[in-house]
Amino acid sequence: MSLKFKPLFDKVLVERLEAEEKTAGGLIIPDTAKEKPMQGKVIAVGNGSRNEKGETIPMTVKPGDAVLFGKWAGNEVQIEGKDYLVVKESDIIGIFE
Repeated sequence: MSLKFKPLFDKVLVERLEAEEKTAGGLIIPDTAKEKPMQGKVIAVGNGSRNEKGETIPMTVKPGDAVLFGKWAGNEVQIEGKDYLVVKESDIIGIFE
């Protein structure tokens, strides 16, 4: 993927995973009742935050990582016609292995 966007500092560009279409019991969830998924794939990362000395602290996540983030985290953006989420690295709860 050749996306022409690079987040700044400790920001991460995430593509949300698709919401579930059915419940565990097999009921179909209508679009109006679906919650936005809290899982996504990292598309791009910034260089990292800076400490008090001005040194760059490297990012923990990298492009391609599957991550879990907070329900209300980040800002929704549209880049090249596709929806993404820009979150701070600290809003990412964990990385799926």
